[in-house]
Amino acid sequence: MRSPVRGLPPSDGDKVSDNTPLLQDAPQAEVASKDMFQAPVCCSVRYNLAVLSFFGFFVLYALRVNLSVALVDMVDSNTTSADNKTSKECAEHSTSNQVLHNQTGVTFPAMHAMWSSWSPPLERSKLLSISYAGAQLGTVISLPLSGIICFYMNWTYVFYFFGIVGIIWFVLWIWLVSDTPETHRTISHQEKEYIRSSLKNQLSSQKSVPWVPMLKSLPLWAIVVAHFSYNWSFYTLLTLLPTYMKEILRFNVQANGFLSAVPYFGCWLCMILSGQAADHLRAKWNFSTICVRRVFSLIGMIGPAVFLVAAGFIGCDYSLAVAFLTISTTLGGFCSSGFSINHLDIAPSYAGILLGITNTFATIPGMVGPVIAKSLTPENTIREWQTVFWIAAAINVFGAIFFTLFAKGEVQNWALDDRHGHRS
Repeated sequence: MRSPVRGLPPSDGDKVSDNTPLLQDAPQAEVASKDMFQAPVCCSVRYNLAVLSFFGFFVLYALRVNLSVALVDMVDSNTTSADNKTSKECAEHSTSNQVLHNQTGVTFPAMHAMWSSWSPPLERSKLLSISYAGAQLGTVISLPLSGIICFYMNWTYVFYFFGIVGIIWFVLWIWLVSDTPETHRTISHQEKEYIRSSLKNQLSSQKSVPWVPMLKSLPLWAIVVAHFSYNWSFYTLLTLLPTYMKEILRFNVQANGFLSAVPYFGCWLCMILSGQAADHLRAKWNFSTICVRRVFSLIGMIGPAVFLVAAGFIGCDYSLAVAFLTISTTLGGFCSSGFSINHLDIAPSYAGILLGITNTFATIPGMVGPVIAKSLTPENTIREWQTVFWIAAAINVFGAIFFTLFAKGEVQNWALDDRHGHRS
């Protein structure tokens, strides 16, 4: 199997950016050899990196989830909250302890920075979706597995098991991975030239970070708004909707390990498939980069908004609530090939920094959203919760529209050095 790489004809103005040409400025002597710009996918170093990073995020989120599950056995779970106001509108189905989550660190910006040197533009969606999908599968597997280990053995073995898995991954990562194709010990000359040529006119050699033009860049703020808006609905879906189900519908989805894992499985599957579809549209159907990013972001943001609003009008049907939670989270996976990797489109040399900026703003909904939701639901009525869902949906739709209007799919001038900075 070979990578679909083609030299697209140069065009003027914004048309250059839309098609994300890999080789438009390459010398004719270089494009004379077709094989130089094609590298096998099977057993390639860049796809090995995608698989290893997939398992890295798998371990990362497995360690995140196993702590949540083990905490139930680690602390006294018999205490109850005296001021807990549970709605009596629906009959109770089940009860369970609330699952907590610890947060990840700088892994996503670091991985973005690494992919800036490893991902050819027309394979970017596939490589990054494979890489980051490990987080979802890590949640899917570790959530029920940690519960099984705690039930049949002891909560300490949860940490032993996943800790050993993490150490094994770390050894493989140190042994097999390099920062750039140029420093990799076993990469073939063909693949190295393919990656280097595809990124030739997209990377900057500037020593300093262009902070001022970066922070003035409207395409960057389009990603910030989209990331902020998406996370507002994401936290509402995976944090507040389960609370709604517990307090209003009297059914705790977290009491069932299978139901807890289904939304993450749907998101994992959607991320993998959407990554393949996004690059196929760009490479085979000549869709522009910005068109793909916009369409996938619209689906991944407006889709969850629709089902989030619908969740407020289902009455006491907890089965529909679980279905809406699953569908919404699954559709959110489209964003992995939308705004989530747009940092690499507009400034691959500074993608890690850009993700750090956007992710900083994107953490705000996780802190503010639950506080606002609690203030809006003093009596825990369905009508109060409908307001919470409408607000989250409106923010998500606004973010999708803002990104559609102001996002770009080409490398920005401030992200290029002087030699390429005069490109029209």
